[in-house]
Amino acid sequence: MALRAAFAFTPAESKRLIGRAVAAMPEVRAALADDLIVIAHGSTNVYVAEEIMGALPRPRGTFLSGQIFNGVMCQTEPSEKGPMLVLDRGRLVPPKPTMGEVLDAGGPGAIVIKGANAVDPDGHAGVFCAHPGCGTIGFAYGFISGRGVKLIVPVGLEKLVPSVPEAARQLGHDNLYYQTGFQIGMMPLVNATVVTEITAFRILFGLEAVHVGGGGVSGSEGTVVLVASGEKAALDRAIAAVEAIKGEPPLATMKAACATCVPTTPSLLTGAAEQAPKTPRLSCIYQGRAEADLPPGFIRRPGVP
Repeated sequence: MALRAAFAFTPAESKRLIGRAVAAMPEVRAALADDLIVIAHGSTNVYVAEEIMGALPRPRGTFLSGQIFNGVMCQTEPSEKGPMLVLDRGRLVPPKPTMGEVLDAGGPGAIVIKGANAVDPDGHAGVFCAHPGCGTIGFAYGFISGRGVKLIVPVGLEKLVPSVPEAARQLGHDNLYYQTGFQIGMMPLVNATVVTEITAFRILFGLEAVHVGGGGVSGSEGTVVLVASGEKAALDRAIAAVEAIKGEPPLATMKAACATCVPTTPSLLTGAAEQAPKTPRLSCIYQGRAEADLPPGFIRRPGVP
C-alpha cells in the first residue's frame, strides 16, 4: 500500500531540491560529458550550477540579474554581473559575443538552462523582461526554437500562476501606466522542460507529488507544501534527502545603484550605457534617485550617495 508524506519547502530549499534534480537529469549528465550546457543567470540557477559544477567560479551574487528585491522589480548592479556559465564537455569556457555563436558551438545534445518568474498548470513558463530585448532568453529563444536546442526551466511552485499566456498579454513596457520598480514584459516559454518541486520528486525519488498549499511568516514566506506518495523505501529516501537540505540559507544580494541604474543583460557583452533604452521614459520608478531618497525599508548600497 502506498504511503503519504507531507513536505514544506522554503524558496531556498526548493531551489536546492530543484537544482539537484536538474543535475541528475540524464540529458544534463550526457551534455556535461559530450556537449554544451549554457546556464543563464538567476537565483534558482545558482543552485543548479552548484549541483552541476560542484562550486561556482565567482561569488553567487554575480550570477544574479533581474530580481524582486526590497519588494520591487529590480536588478543587481550591472558592473557586478559576470558572464553566464558555458560548459563545453564539462569545461568552463568564456561565452562568445552573441547567443547565436554560443549555441553554434553545441551539438544535438546541447542544453540551455534558464529560470523563470512564472509557471502555470499546463507546464508553460514565463520570464520577466526588464531589458527591452528581453535579456538572455530574448536573445537566445529564436536560436533555441530554430535549432531545437533543449531548454530546461527550473522554477519553484511559489511562482505558480493560472496562465502564463494570459500573464504575458497583461505585461509589456509600453502597456503599463505604473509599475513597482522596473517596467517589465514577459517572454512565454511553451516548449521548455519545466522542472518544479513536483518534477524533482519524480526525478530524484520516483515519487509522485501534489502541491497542496503554501505561505509562511518570519522568513518562511513563499513556502511550498507538497504531499508525496509511494512505497516506504522511496519515501524514506526522500525524507532523508529533504531533511539534509532543511535550513538552506536564502541568497543574499545587493540591488543596483538607483542613481545610475539602467536595465542590462549579461548576454550582451557591451557596457550599460550602450544597453540603456533610448526613450525619455524611466525604466524604473526609482531610476536616478539618490540612496537617501529611496523609500524607508530599502536595503541601500553602502558607500553610494
